[in-house]
Amino acid sequence: NIPVIMLTAKSLEENKIEGLNAGCDDYVVKPFSPKELIARVQAVLRRRSPELTKDAVSINGLSLYPATRTVFVNKQKITLGPKEFKLLHYFMTHTDRVHSREHLLNHVWGDHVFVEERTVDVHVRRLRKALTNTGLHKLIQTIRGGGYKFISEKTPQSFP
Repeated sequence: NIPVIMLTAKSLEENKIEGLNAGCDDYVVKPFSPKELIARVQAVLRRRSPELTKDAVSINGLSLYPATRTVFVNKQKITLGPKEFKLLHYFMTHTDRVHSREHLLNHVWGDHVFVEERTVDVHVRRLRKALTNTGLHKLIQTIRGGGYKFISEKTPQSFP
């Protein structure tokens, strides 16, 4: 899960294709500026772990600002606890995918935390409760036998 950026003097197309097919996330040919390298590192990190960035995320009028740890729904501030905020941030940066409780524990709580999987249910319930007055609680779906899924605006909502 560690991103790899290949820094090399080999600039032929075949070399780039070979490097990218070998699994590297980006391919930078010398000479390059330190500013370009930093920008490429940040871009790779945004793609690999968008929940770790400070970039604002907006879906269906729900806006989350990691830098200030605030959430708004159409200019109305929503108050969330620290884990609910992290959970919502993870959901909003990984939409339309089913996440098991174990997966959410590893990515939101951390893989060295030993808590019950049902802890996720408690925090999802709190998150839904905080979003209930806005009607956006329906974006968080329970997938029987699978976990939870956050629906983006791109996905038709054919069931509650």
